Amino acid sequence: MSSPLPKMTHESEWSFAAPWHGKGFVTDLDGPVHWIDFGGPEDGTPLVFVHGLGGSHLNWALIGEAMARGRRTVALDLRGFGLSPGTRQTTTVHANVRLLDRFLREVIGAPAILVGNSMGGMVSVLQTHAAPETVAALVLVDPALPVPRRLPDPGVAATFLVYAAPGVGEFSMRTMQARLAPAEVVDRIIKLCFADPGRADPRMLAASAALIEGRRPIPKKEEAFLGAARSLMRVLVKPTNYISAMGGIDAPVLLIHGEEDRLVPVAAARKASAANPSWETAFLPGVGHTPQLEAPEQTAQIITEWLARVRSGTTG
Repeated sequence: MSSPLPKMTHESEWSFAAPWHGKGFVTDLDGPVHWIDFGGPEDGTPLVFVHGLGGSHLNWALIGEAMARGRRTVALDLRGFGLSPGTRQTTTVHANVRLLDRFLREVIGAPAILVGNSMGGMVSVLQTHAAPETVAALVLVDPALPVPRRLPDPGVAATFLVYAAPGVGEFSMRTMQARLAPAEVVDRIIKLCFADPGRADPRMLAASAALIEGRRPIPKKEEAFLGAARSLMRVLVKPTNYISAMGGIDAPVLLIHGEEDRLVPVAAARKASAANPSWETAFLPGVGHTPQLEAPEQTAQIITEWLARVRSGTTG
């Protein structure tokens, strides 16, 4: 990275994204915030990746290099996730919107292209609506969305019912952390998020397990996660303001969604697309909740081609 580091920033001791040429930094934004720089030219519009619930900067490593060919590209660890510690109060959706706003203003220092997955998509929508001067364009990758009335995926429904229950969620999280090896935790996540777990990149599986092991010393991880999960559910149970925020975005928007997403059914994405006809959409057959990990080359190509159209003024 050729530009000077922001104030109160130092290089990270961790290097989980090093196989993909991601360099780690920590910036003090009322507490340590970890982020990865994939490099890229400084003269274009910067791009900021925002991961989902339970995710981290590693969620973007498979497409980080490709996106950095055209612009500076970074990935933020939201509070309570990856290597950014947090508390039950600082990991809510709205608290992480405030963090993203500070990160854009104090670390990036220019309007950015936001690329958000799952909860990170929600955070990015709310940031774009609240502070449009900080966002040049928005890419939503299987964002968290209100789900049309239908029978939910039984496994997903059971998981979120556990998260929602006070005491039960905390006990379940602590038990899982104690009983399962990091590789087993990663395997569970892949089976939930991928349509075809066989597509998982072996290097990414190893890096993700190493990150889980590296997170063990971080205090109150379970409480931080559940604070975010419960906050996300509150937004989706009463989604009026969120739906209004989506409709109030003036920046160009690209929606990418896996048609086999168990967490956010494609019907929810089609409904959001129909309500926002200025958005461009790409629905990916046979892909689950994290296209950037399951179909990284296809996802990177879709984003790159769309950004070229945004630059040339031929979107919409």
